[in-house]
Amino acid sequence: MSSGQATLPLQRAIFSTPRPKVPISVLVAAVLIVIVVLWSAVPAWFTSYDIVSGSAAEKFLPPSGQHWFGTDHLGRDMFARVVYGSASSVTSALIAVFIGLIVGGLIGLVGGFLGGWVDSTLGRIVDVLLAIPSFLLAVIVVSALGFYTVNAAIATGVSAVAVFARVMRSEVIKVRSSVFVEAAGLQGGLPLYVLFRHVLPNTYRSVLALAILQFGSSILVIAGLAFLGYGDPPPASDWGLLVAGGKDYPSAPWLVLFPSAAIAVTVLSVNVISRWLRQKN
Repeated sequence: MSSGQATLPLQRAIFSTPRPKVPISVLVAAVLIVIVVLWSAVPAWFTSYDIVSGSAAEKFLPPSGQHWFGTDHLGRDMFARVVYGSASSVTSALIAVFIGLIVGGLIGLVGGFLGGWVDSTLGRIVDVLLAIPSFLLAVIVVSALGFYTVNAAIATGVSAVAVFARVMRSEVIKVRSSVFVEAAGLQGGLPLYVLFRHVLPNTYRSVLALAILQFGSSILVIAGLAFLGYGDPPPASDWGLLVAGGKDYPSAPWLVLFPSAAIAVTVLSVNVISRWLRQKN
């Protein structure tokens, strides 16, 4: 038997190995997230209704082919308000995740890599932040900054710093003790070079999964702050503000149902994707 014939079964075995498939639930969640992102980026593609002014003759219309999510007490189309409100919710959540990722990731990276008194000092700061409930901390920060959605996003990001710091620190400590990191140091690599060339690239997977999960949590926290009046005032269409305004009209349950459904579906979709990424790691 020639060498080419001997390697043929091996090649068939390699190429016939089934590739891991993405679960249907993850694909559905990804599609829903893409729709929400498109809502926030190009809302005019999905609706032509004005979200500020409505028609008095169309107040409290139930969901129909003309108004998919019904209308509110001013005759405004609720589908349009939910679509345009996604821009504020998604942008605010991204700001919150960015703040938590950068600040918390830096704290965890430095503390886990340097160790010693630096790690102890930064660890005490993180412990203090973890001792305060995240939503309460967000309320405190937004009360100090002012009642606007951007400030709510900053407050939510500050409340997420400790979580990112803890995860990054644990990953850095695990990678720091690896053989290839020790070898890079023994070969004369500078600490900063070893940190950014070897340690940081091997810690991003868990932090990425956490960032996606925190994106959903941030949407929930920001919606809660808007519901309590810590976001932009009316006629803004933040999802939490829509729920807060709709609860005053029990005869029109769709005013609460559809904004709440948008929040729930988005957060659950993000959680499904984050859980799948953690399982792959």
